[in-house]
Amino acid sequence: MSKNAGVFLVLFAAMLWGTTGTAQAFAPSEANPLIIGALRLAVGGGALLLFVCLKGKLKKGNWPLLITGIGGISMAAYQPLFFSAVSMSGVAVGTVVAIGSAPILAGLLEVFIYKKMPKIQWWFATMIGISGVLLLFNPFQSESFNGVGIFMAIGAGLSFAVYTLVSKQLLQSQNSEAVVGVIFFLAALLLLPIFFFFPLQWILEVGGFITILHLGLLATALAYLLFSKGLNDLPASHAVTLSLAEPLTAACLGVFLLKETLTFTNTIGIALVFMGLILLTVRKRARNEEDVKQVI
Repeated sequence: MSKNAGVFLVLFAAMLWGTTGTAQAFAPSEANPLIIGALRLAVGGGALLLFVCLKGKLKKGNWPLLITGIGGISMAAYQPLFFSAVSMSGVAVGTVVAIGSAPILAGLLEVFIYKKMPKIQWWFATMIGISGVLLLFNPFQSESFNGVGIFMAIGAGLSFAVYTLVSKQLLQSQNSEAVVGVIFFLAALLLLPIFFFFPLQWILEVGGFITILHLGLLATALAYLLFSKGLNDLPASHAVTLSLAEPLTAACLGVFLLKETLTFTNTIGIALVFMGLILLTVRKRARNEEDVKQVI
């Protein structure tokens, strides 16, 4: 698979992630965000593991316990950290800090762990994309600033960055479907205790049932399968930066489906996120074409 294909797989995955907020808006009012996150992993993790087993791609060996465990913990931690951040700091601030911090943290982790400095295009694309996200959600005008919530949002960004790096390492010895299936099933097991603290009757309602199916099968199982496949051909830091398409998608769905309005500042933010994504995509394509010319 070419690097261009990897870029578009990650972008499509991020677009699916961007539907989560809209999907939750259609869930019953008694649906707690924490239990929604746990159910996403339960349905998505179970579906992923079943998919991998049916395809016969689950290898018993070459699963380093420490790395695999870190992957499961990081994905399990992301859900409560993110939703707690949103609850304490508000949707705007929590989302911006979590999504905006992930690319930077992924790049820094690559520097300190792998001694690998991201290329200059990553720095430009990341800064442009993060600037766009900040304008898109405009967090600094929020009155719900909460220091603990900000700390949890950064923890969510770190969790996603760690998951990305761990997945990249596991892909050296395992196929992408197996990596996603094992990590998500492990994360779902770690979040099982949450089910004892929240009511679940709302799942039997049509809106609740459809919401969980969408979040589990499409926004989790399919999205992370695509993301993991894209990681085969992309640096982890680039993949996390491309995931900034998530807030772009969320904003568009909010306008067209939830009838939210966009200010001029929000519109500029969307344009900047789009520019950051294009920068990574076009520069990669140009470099690939140059490589082909040299071979010819």
